Amino acid sequence: MEDLDCSPEQKLKGAVSLLNKEAYQWWLTVKEGTQPKQVTWAFFKATFQGKYVGASYVDVRSKEFLNLTQGNKSVAEYKAEFLCLSRYARVMVVMDYECCVRFEDGFKDIFRVLIAPQNERVFSELVEKAKIAKETKRAERLIREKKGVRIKGWLRLLMLERGLGLGPEIMG
Repeated sequence: MEDLDCSPEQKLKGAVSLLNKEAYQWWLTVKEGTQPKQVTWAFFKATFQGKYVGASYVDVRSKEFLNLTQGNKSVAEYKAEFLCLSRYARVMVVMDYECCVRFEDGFKDIFRVLIAPQNERVFSELVEKAKIAKETKRAERLIREKKGVRIKGWLRLLMLERGLGLGPEIMG
C-alpha cells in the first residue's frame, strides 16, 4: 500500500477490503471500540501489525535491513530490497538524509568512492547517480577490455565527462 499513490483514507479502505473473514471480523471489533477520528491508515497499520506480525519477524527483517549491502545486485534490485526492508526499520530512515546515508553505506566500494564525495541527500537523486556510476564503470571496463588500457581514476572521469577518446598513451 505504501507504494500506491493514494491518500491515507484510500489506503485504509483498500487494506480493509483485502482482509479475509477472521481478520475482517477482528477489524470490525477494533473499529467499534475506537473513536472515529482515530481510525486512520497509521492506526490500522500499527494495530494490524501488532496483531498479525510478530515482533520476532519484525526484528529479523530489521536486522536484514541493517546488514543489507548491494552485493551482486543491480542498483534497481538493491533499491527495491532496501525499500522493502526499510519499513521494518523506520526509526533508522525517517528522513531522506538518513535513507541516503544508509543506502550509500551498502554500495559496493567501487561505486561508493564515486558517489560518496557528491554528498547527495535526496534519495531519488542518489539512486540515479548510483545507476550512472554503475554504467560508467561498465563502460570503463568495456573500453579497457577493448583497448587493453588502464586509466587513472581522476583522468578517466574527466575524459569520459568531456567525451574525449581514450588512447593507449594514457596508462595508469
